[in-house]
Amino acid sequence: MAPLTWDQVGEKTYETGVDRGVLYTPDETGVYTDGVAWNGLTTVTESPSGAEASPQYADNIKYLNLIGAETFGLTIEAFTYPDEFAVMDGSVQPEAGVIIGQQGRGVFGLSYRTKVGNDLLGADAGYKLHLVYGCQASPSERAYGTINDSPEAIAFSWEIATSPVPVTGYAPTALVVVDSTVVSAGGLTALEDALYGGGTETVARLPMPDEVLTLITP
Repeated sequence: MAPLTWDQVGEKTYETGVDRGVLYTPDETGVYTDGVAWNGLTTVTESPSGAEASPQYADNIKYLNLIGAETFGLTIEAFTYPDEFAVMDGSVQPEAGVIIGQQGRGVFGLSYRTKVGNDLLGADAGYKLHLVYGCQASPSERAYGTINDSPEAIAFSWEIATSPVPVTGYAPTALVVVDSTVVSAGGLTALEDALYGGGTETVARLPMPDEVLTLITP
Protein backbone atom coordinates (compact mmCIF):
# COMPACT_ATOMS: atom_id res chain seq x y z
CA MET A 1 0.00 0.00 0.00
CA ALA A 2 1.42 3.38 -1.05
CA PRO A 3 2.06 5.96 1.69
CA LEU A 4 -0.32 8.88 2.05
CA THR A 5 0.56 12.14 0.29
CA TRP A 6 -0.81 15.65 0.68
CA ASP A 7 -1.39 18.71 -1.52
CA GLN A 8 -0.75 17.01 -4.85
CA VAL A 9 -1.16 19.08 -8.03
CA GLY A 10 -4.85 19.35 -8.93
CA GLU A 11 -6.00 18.13 -5.51
CA LYS A 12 -6.03 21.49 -3.68
CA THR A 13 -9.75 22.04 -3.95
CA TYR A 14 -12.05 24.65 -2.45
CA GLU A 15 -15.55 26.12 -2.78
CA THR A 16 -16.45 29.75 -3.35
CA GLY A 17 -19.22 32.07 -4.45
CA VAL A 18 -22.97 31.75 -4.80
CA ASP A 19 -25.06 32.40 -7.91
CA ARG A 20 -27.94 31.12 -10.06
CA GLY A 21 -30.49 31.34 -7.28
CA VAL A 22 -33.97 30.11 -8.24
CA LEU A 23 -37.20 30.35 -6.22
CA TYR A 24 -39.83 27.64 -6.73
CA THR A 25 -43.48 27.79 -5.66
CA PRO A 26 -45.29 24.53 -4.83
CA ASP A 27 -48.63 23.82 -6.51
CA GLU A 28 -51.66 22.31 -4.79
CA THR A 29 -50.07 18.83 -4.98
CA GLY A 30 -46.78 19.96 -3.43
CA VAL A 31 -44.81 19.86 -6.70
CA TYR A 32 -42.29 22.71 -6.92
CA THR A 33 -42.93 24.52 -10.20
CA ASP A 34 -42.91 28.01 -11.71
CA GLY A 35 -39.26 28.69 -10.92
CA VAL A 36 -38.14 32.31 -11.13
CA ALA A 37 -34.62 33.71 -11.08
CA TRP A 38 -33.45 35.21 -7.80
CA ASN A 39 -31.11 38.06 -8.68
CA GLY A 40 -28.84 39.77 -6.19
CA LEU A 41 -27.96 36.85 -3.90
CA THR A 42 -24.94 37.78 -1.79
CA THR A 43 -24.74 35.04 0.83
CA VAL A 44 -26.45 31.73 1.59
CA THR A 45 -25.42 30.30 4.96
CA GLU A 46 -26.33 26.66 5.52
CA SER A 47 -26.99 25.94 9.21
CA PRO A 48 -27.59 22.31 10.15
CA SER A 49 -28.45 21.83 13.81
CA GLY A 50 -29.55 19.14 16.21
CA ALA A 51 -27.95 15.67 15.97
CA GLU A 52 -26.57 16.22 19.46
CA ALA A 53 -25.40 13.31 21.57
CA SER A 54 -27.48 12.37 24.60
CA PRO A 55 -25.31 10.12 26.79
CA GLN A 56 -26.99 7.18 28.52
CA TYR A 57 -25.47 5.57 31.59
CA ALA A 58 -25.74 2.05 32.99
CA ASP A 59 -23.56 -0.23 35.10
CA ASN A 60 -21.77 2.87 36.38
CA ILE A 61 -20.38 3.66 32.92
CA LYS A 62 -21.42 5.53 29.83
CA TYR A 63 -23.47 2.86 28.11
CA LEU A 64 -24.20 4.57 24.78
CA ASN A 65 -24.92 7.85 23.02
CA LEU A 66 -28.34 8.51 21.52
CA ILE A 67 -28.21 11.02 18.68
CA GLY A 68 -31.09 13.48 18.24
CA ALA A 69 -32.74 14.29 14.94
CA GLU A 70 -30.90 16.74 12.68
CA THR A 71 -32.60 19.83 11.28
CA PHE A 72 -31.49 22.09 8.44
CA GLY A 73 -31.82 25.84 8.14
CA LEU A 74 -30.51 28.67 5.99
CA THR A 75 -29.79 32.36 6.17
CA ILE A 76 -30.32 34.14 2.85
CA GLU A 77 -28.85 37.59 2.24
CA ALA A 78 -29.57 39.52 -0.95
CA PHE A 79 -29.85 42.99 -2.42
CA THR A 80 -33.24 42.18 -3.89
CA TYR A 81 -35.73 39.33 -4.25
CA PRO A 82 -38.30 38.13 -6.81
CA ASP A 83 -41.82 39.57 -6.62
CA GLU A 84 -43.04 36.01 -6.03
CA PHE A 85 -41.10 35.88 -2.76
CA ALA A 86 -43.34 38.54 -1.16
CA VAL A 87 -45.94 35.90 -0.26
CA MET A 88 -43.19 33.76 1.28
CA ASP A 89 -42.14 36.81 3.32
CA GLY A 90 -45.63 37.41 4.72
CA SER A 91 -46.76 40.16 2.34
CA VAL A 92 -49.73 40.43 -0.01
CA GLN A 93 -50.61 43.01 -2.65
CA PRO A 94 -54.39 43.59 -2.69
CA GLU A 95 -53.96 46.42 -5.19
CA ALA A 96 -51.13 47.26 -7.54
CA GLY A 97 -48.47 49.14 -5.60
CA VAL A 98 -50.05 48.48 -2.16
CA ILE A 99 -48.37 45.92 0.10
CA ILE A 100 -49.80 44.58 3.35
CA GLY A 101 -47.41 42.84 5.73
CA GLN A 102 -47.78 40.40 8.63
CA GLN A 103 -49.72 37.87 6.58
CA GLY A 104 -49.30 34.10 6.36
CA ARG A 105 -45.99 32.85 5.02
CA GLY A 106 -45.89 30.39 2.15
CA VAL A 107 -43.65 27.38 1.65
CA PHE A 108 -41.10 27.43 -1.17
CA GLY A 109 -38.20 25.55 -2.72
CA LEU A 110 -34.79 26.99 -3.55
CA SER A 111 -31.76 26.14 -5.64
CA TYR A 112 -28.42 27.89 -5.92
CA ARG A 113 -24.95 27.14 -7.19
CA THR A 114 -21.53 27.33 -5.55
CA LYS A 115 -18.29 27.07 -7.47
CA VAL A 116 -15.65 24.39 -6.99
CA GLY A 117 -12.05 25.43 -7.59
CA ASN A 118 -8.60 23.89 -7.50
CA ASP A 119 -4.97 24.92 -7.92
CA LEU A 120 -4.98 24.23 -11.68
CA LEU A 121 -8.27 25.66 -12.93
CA GLY A 122 -9.02 28.25 -10.28
CA ALA A 123 -12.74 28.75 -9.56
CA ASP A 124 -13.75 27.15 -12.88
CA ALA A 125 -13.01 23.54 -11.97
CA GLY A 126 -16.71 22.83 -11.48
CA TYR A 127 -19.68 23.66 -9.30
CA LYS A 128 -22.23 22.24 -6.89
CA LEU A 129 -25.98 22.57 -7.19
CA HIS A 130 -27.74 22.96 -3.85
CA LEU A 131 -31.44 21.98 -3.84
CA VAL A 132 -33.48 22.91 -0.76
CA TYR A 133 -37.04 21.77 0.01
CA GLY A 134 -39.80 22.76 2.43
CA CYS A 135 -38.50 26.27 3.12
CA GLN A 136 -40.30 28.85 5.28
CA ALA A 137 -38.94 32.34 5.98
CA SER A 138 -39.00 34.07 9.36
CA PRO A 139 -39.38 37.86 9.76
CA SER A 140 -36.13 39.80 9.70
CA GLU A 141 -35.15 43.39 10.35
CA ARG A 142 -34.39 45.91 7.60
CA ALA A 143 -32.20 48.91 8.34
CA TYR A 144 -32.90 51.96 6.20
CA GLY A 145 -30.05 54.46 6.61
CA THR A 146 -29.36 57.91 5.25
CA ILE A 147 -27.35 58.32 2.06
CA ASN A 148 -23.88 59.68 2.76
CA ASP A 149 -20.47 59.88 1.07
CA SER A 150 -20.09 56.10 1.38
CA PRO A 151 -23.49 54.80 0.25
CA GLU A 152 -24.41 51.14 0.57
CA ALA A 153 -27.32 49.22 -0.85
CA ILE A 154 -29.80 47.82 1.68
CA ALA A 155 -29.07 44.15 2.34
CA PHE A 156 -32.14 42.00 3.01
CA SER A 157 -31.78 38.92 5.19
CA TRP A 158 -34.06 35.99 6.05
CA GLU A 159 -33.78 33.07 8.42
CA ILE A 160 -35.13 29.95 6.72
CA ALA A 161 -36.43 26.80 8.40
CA THR A 162 -37.05 23.64 6.40
CA SER A 163 -39.22 20.53 6.51
CA PRO A 164 -37.61 17.40 5.01
CA VAL A 165 -39.14 15.48 2.12
CA PRO A 166 -39.03 11.71 1.48
CA VAL A 167 -36.15 9.92 -0.24
CA THR A 168 -36.60 6.26 -1.09
CA GLY A 169 -34.20 4.12 0.92
CA TYR A 170 -32.92 7.01 3.05
CA ALA A 171 -34.06 9.28 5.85
CA PRO A 172 -36.10 12.32 4.73
CA THR A 173 -34.00 15.34 3.82
CA ALA A 174 -34.36 19.04 3.04
CA LEU A 175 -31.05 19.32 1.16
CA VAL A 176 -29.60 17.62 -1.93
CA VAL A 177 -26.21 18.66 -3.32
CA VAL A 178 -25.06 17.62 -6.81
CA ASP A 179 -21.37 17.90 -7.74
CA SER A 180 -20.72 18.66 -11.42
CA THR A 181 -17.21 17.24 -11.19
CA VAL A 182 -18.56 13.79 -10.34
CA VAL A 183 -21.95 13.21 -12.02
CA SER A 184 -22.23 12.46 -15.73
CA ALA A 185 -22.50 15.34 -18.20
CA GLY A 186 -25.79 13.99 -19.56
CA GLY A 187 -27.27 13.64 -16.09
CA LEU A 188 -26.16 17.15 -15.16
CA THR A 189 -27.74 18.58 -18.30
CA ALA A 190 -31.03 16.80 -17.61
CA LEU A 191 -31.10 18.14 -14.05
CA GLU A 192 -30.24 21.69 -15.08
CA ASP A 193 -32.91 21.63 -17.80
CA ALA A 194 -35.42 20.88 -15.05
CA LEU A 195 -34.05 23.46 -12.63
CA TYR A 196 -33.69 26.32 -15.11
CA GLY A 197 -36.08 25.37 -17.91
CA GLY A 198 -34.62 23.98 -21.11
CA GLY A 199 -34.74 21.05 -23.48
CA THR A 200 -38.22 19.56 -23.27
CA GLU A 201 -39.00 21.33 -19.98
CA THR A 202 -41.69 24.00 -20.33
CA VAL A 203 -41.12 25.63 -16.93
CA ALA A 204 -38.30 25.72 -14.43
CA ARG A 205 -39.07 23.30 -11.61
CA LEU A 206 -37.44 21.70 -8.59
CA PRO A 207 -37.44 17.88 -8.89
CA MET A 208 -37.95 15.89 -5.71
CA PRO A 209 -34.91 13.92 -4.47
CA ASP A 210 -36.04 10.62 -6.00
CA GLU A 211 -36.35 12.25 -9.43
CA VAL A 212 -32.99 13.97 -9.00
CA LEU A 213 -31.38 10.54 -8.54
CA THR A 214 -33.17 9.29 -11.65
CA LEU A 215 -32.15 12.29 -13.76
CA ILE A 216 -28.44 12.08 -12.94
CA THR A 217 -28.21 8.30 -13.42
CA PRO A 218 -26.34 7.60 -16.70
